[in-house]
Amino acid sequence: MAAAAFLGASRAAPALLLPSRGLPRRLLVSAASSSSSSGEGAGGVVEFQGKVGFLGLGIMGAPMASNLIKAGCDVTVWNRTKSKCDPLLSLGAKYEPSPAGVASSCDVTFAMLADPQSAAEVACGANGAAEGLAPGKGYVDVSTVDGATSKLIGEHITSTGASFLEAPVSGSKKPAEDGLLIFLTAGDESLYKRVAPLLDVMGKSRFYLGDVGNGAAMKLVVNMVMGSMMVSFSEGLLLSENVGLDPNTLVEVISQGAISAPMFSLKGPSMVKAAYPTAFPLKHQQKDLRLALALAESVSQPIPTVAAANELYKAAKSLGLADHDFKAVIEALKAKVENSQK
Repeated sequence: MAAAAFLGASRAAPALLLPSRGLPRRLLVSAASSSSSSGEGAGGVVEFQGKVGFLGLGIMGAPMASNLIKAGCDVTVWNRTKSKCDPLLSLGAKYEPSPAGVASSCDVTFAMLADPQSAAEVACGANGAAEGLAPGKGYVDVSTVDGATSKLIGEHITSTGASFLEAPVSGSKKPAEDGLLIFLTAGDESLYKRVAPLLDVMGKSRFYLGDVGNGAAMKLVVNMVMGSMMVSFSEGLLLSENVGLDPNTLVEVISQGAISAPMFSLKGPSMVKAAYPTAFPLKHQQKDLRLALALAESVSQPIPTVAAANELYKAAKSLGLADHDFKAVIEALKAKVENSQK
C-alpha cells in the first residue's frame, strides 16, 4: 500500500485542463434523480442533482462538508469518532454508521482521510465505501496519498461499477473553512464534470490532470515545496534573531519582495511568538515529505533539500510537536542551536 511502485506502469504526460472558476457559489440541490448532473440553472444557479456523502471529519473534512451543507446539499456523513459528526448533524446533515452505509445512500461520496492506510481502509476495508457502491455512483478521494494507494483505491472502486476521481487539495484549515481550496483531480473525467459544482463550493480552483496517480503526484510535489520553504523560512527567522535583528521586520521585508508568499506573512508573526495553532499538522507534512521522497526515488531523481527538510520534521516530531502546526518545525532548529551552544 506504499508508494514504492508509483508511476511504474505509465509516465505519459497528462492532459492539463484548467476549467474556469467562474461558477456561482450557490447550488440548487435536487434529490429527484440518482443520475446526478450539473450545469448552469435558471438565474445563474448551479444545479447538482443527488445526495452527497462525506467520510472523514477532521481539520479539513469538517469545514468542507459544512460548506456543502450550507450551500444546500443533502449531505450524509461518517467519522470514526461519531462525536465529530455532531456539529454537522446540527446543520442538517444525516448520519450513517459506516462508510458502506454512506456510499449506499448517496450518489457521490467524498473522502478526506489522514493518511494512505486510512484512505485505503475506509474505501476498501470491511464495511468500507466500496461495499455500498454500484454502477452510477461516484467516489471522490480528496485525501493526500501516494499514487500507488490512489490507484489501488481506484481499482477497488471501479470494480463495483462506480466511477472514481482522486482530488487531493492544496490548502489548509482556513482555506477549507472559506471554500478556497485548490483541487488537483485525476481519473474519471465524466465524474470530474459531474462534481464540478461541488468542488466550486469547497474550492477556488480545480485542475484536471488525466490518469489516476497524477493528482496524487501533483499534491506531493506541492507539499514538498511547501515543507522545504517552511524550513528555509524558519532558518531565516532564527538567524535574524540570533544576529540581533527583529524577526518581525524580516517578515515584513520578505512580504514586500520577490520571494513574498502568503504562507510567510500568515505564519511568520505567530512563529516569532512561538505559537503554533494547528492548521496543517506537522505529522502530516512529514508524511507528505516521506511520500515525495519515495516518488522521487521511483524516477531516480535526487531531492537533497527535501531529504534534509524531512529530517528536521522528524526531529520536531521527536520533540512532541507532531500535532502542532507544521510551522513548529522551527522548534527543532532552536533545539539544534541550543545543543550546539552547550
